[in-house]
Amino acid sequence: MFNRRFRSRVPALNTTSTADISFMLLVFFLVTTSIDTDRGLQRRLAPPPRDGRETEMVVKRDDMMRLDVTAGNTVACDGETVTTEELTRRVEKFVESRKTSHVISIHVDRSATYETYFGVQNAIMAAYNRLRDDFATRTYGRPYAECDTKERAKVAERYPQRISETTEGGDR
Repeated sequence: MFNRRFRSRVPALNTTSTADISFMLLVFFLVTTSIDTDRGLQRRLAPPPRDGRETEMVVKRDDMMRLDVTAGNTVACDGETVTTEELTRRVEKFVESRKTSHVISIHVDRSATYETYFGVQNAIMAAYNRLRDDFATRTYGRPYAECDTKERAKVAERYPQRISETTEGGDR
């Protein structure tokens, strides 16, 4: 007897809708996934000088608050070590007493961590936000965030952010 070899046929899968299903899954995941947005420091650089030359700004020592962020991640305000909460209170008091003539000078060691640096920046911004909110509430009857553009400009004129930053030392 002869054994006949039969070719067995493998049934084919219908893959015509695979591309449609893949596309619908891709759209589903894109729509339902939340994308984190990067948040940063809101700073506006000073405009370049019109005549091409920079001019020096003379600041009295009494109108300047010096903040030092050391390599050991400590923060010193005018030579005294402070916490971020205390720094917020000191900046608020300093800016309130000097109004438009103040300058906050930040000196950061390159070896300091970003966490410490941003903690200092957040403390400074918390002080400015509190001062601006209080002034806007007293003047316009609503917080700074709810003021219109003209009112915000007046509040920012009253409490301008005058911050100078330098980076020193370290290995970065």
